[in-house]
Amino acid sequence: MTTTPEALPPWRAVLRGAREREGKRSPQGRWLQLATVATDGTPRVRTLVFRGWAAAASLDLLSDGRSAKAAELARQPAVELCWLLPRARAQFRLRGVLVNPLAAEERRERERHWRALTPGGRALWGWPPPGEPFDPLAPFPEALPKEAPPPAHFWPLRLAISQVEALELTGHPHRRRRWRAITGWLEEPLNP
Repeated sequence: MTTTPEALPPWRAVLRGAREREGKRSPQGRWLQLATVATDGTPRVRTLVFRGWAAAASLDLLSDGRSAKAAELARQPAVELCWLLPRARAQFRLRGVLVNPLAAEERRERERHWRALTPGGRALWGWPPPGEPFDPLAPFPEALPKEAPPPAHFWPLRLAISQVEALELTGHPHRRRRWRAITGWLEEPLNP
């Protein structure tokens, strides 16, 4: 029995087009803002880097498991990402829930993401825990070799997307659309 690849939702082509208009050299093409709820119930937003598509409607990000967002996401795994592409004049809001892959897949994905980082990118996980008081004597390595094992706090995040909204700030009026998994990703035009 052969399996067919999962069909891409229509919003993926819209997002790909906006990222292409943003330009390959633009870091904004990879930067997303993650909205979470802190343990005290207040909102938190931080910027993460898009690390690729895990499936047709799920994407990967990386985080430091020692950060406050680890506790926030354990308490409330539902999140929203905002992907602002200023040159393309487009904004995408991706809503979903963080999922844990199976243990064997998680180990494989951790290794894959770790090896894909530059030595300078891996070094960030060799720094002291984020958000703690700064110690000028603490080690802040500039690079970690590919052979270094990923530390326990190297934390891949996988978001299973359930809804996407796109706001394109070109033309008059601006164009806003929504796609929801529950409707089979049918496009719903919305007022901008």
